[in-house]
Amino acid sequence: MSLELSPAQVTELIKEEAGRLGFALVGVCRAVEPTGATRLGEWLARGYAGEMSYLAEREQAYSHPRHVLEGTRSIVMLGLPYRTAAAREPEKGQGRISRYAWGDGDYHDVIHAKLKQLLAVLRGAVPGTRARGVVDSAPLLEREFAQLAGLGWIGKHTLLINKPAGSYFFLAALLTDAELVYDESFGAEHCGTCRACLDACPTQAFVQPYVLDASRCISYLTIEHRSPIPRELRSGIGEWLFGCDVCQDVCPWNQKAPESEEPALAPLAESNPIELAALFELDDEAFRQRFRNTPLWRTKRRGILRNAAIVLGNQRAVGAVAALVRGLADEEALVRGACAWALGEIGEKLTRGALEERMATETDATVIAEVEFAMKALRK
Repeated sequence: MSLELSPAQVTELIKEEAGRLGFALVGVCRAVEPTGATRLGEWLARGYAGEMSYLAEREQAYSHPRHVLEGTRSIVMLGLPYRTAAAREPEKGQGRISRYAWGDGDYHDVIHAKLKQLLAVLRGAVPGTRARGVVDSAPLLEREFAQLAGLGWIGKHTLLINKPAGSYFFLAALLTDAELVYDESFGAEHCGTCRACLDACPTQAFVQPYVLDASRCISYLTIEHRSPIPRELRSGIGEWLFGCDVCQDVCPWNQKAPESEEPALAPLAESNPIELAALFELDDEAFRQRFRNTPLWRTKRRGILRNAAIVLGNQRAVGAVAALVRGLADEEALVRGACAWALGEIGEKLTRGALEERMATETDATVIAEVEFAMKALRK
């Protein structure tokens, strides 16, 4: 008697295991050429990717899942909720972190561990199958395949929305050459006339509904952007040190989104919100010790300190002047320039001496321009 499982049995087994592992959303679709591949090319051509050159370099790979796994037939799309505690209002001198990064671990590590277990179940059920689990790093249009797998629709803020779960969830995918049973694509769209996400964006990053200019997005600017943040966008950063939740916080579908039960995503008290002046006391090793296994590591020390300076400047945080003066002598030009700008925004007379001293020794042209800008602001 054959013990071989049918595609329906394998599909059910995978869905049951995914639920046990904490994936609140799971659906299956056929590996096809996504219609969004064309839109991606148009989006890249308009320069909306900013400095994320890796997207253009891999543009062709997004055209079909076989570029992620040769021979892929089926894609299991998964959603892991990350909404936890309510966001606390930061005081002056504190910054906001996007809620997905409040914990002491990196969601990539959390999800990859779960995908390994799911892969083991799949390979046990279908011996010899080729399969691969991915989390937002492979050239795969996850949101489009999640819609094809019936998990929800892509909202005006360009994120996937699920009626009961909102949009506070990570997407992951399990690609396999096994034939599975496919779910019905989600064909409806439930944003209606709502413009909450579009109107709330502090930097007006939405060109139009469903189109995001990432080069203006706070999440991009504080995480992916490696250069000085454009001056005209700095005030829009507000209190965001890392990432941004504004467009999701105002979405009506998120008002009743369930809380995550994943222990690794539980928020640390010091992350919601975070003290900014203390960050300037961290050298490379101390920064590594504190953030190495968290999402904040992606931005590296110099990016986090740049962001912290921008937030302190926006807050006119007089109590952080000493920390910013310290940053004015940092080995990273990116940090020095941001601290100079912040000191100019705070406008305390006692900062003039620090800026003049920096100007006397500074050799980096970008930093010099920031110091000059700050000193002009002080004169005003």
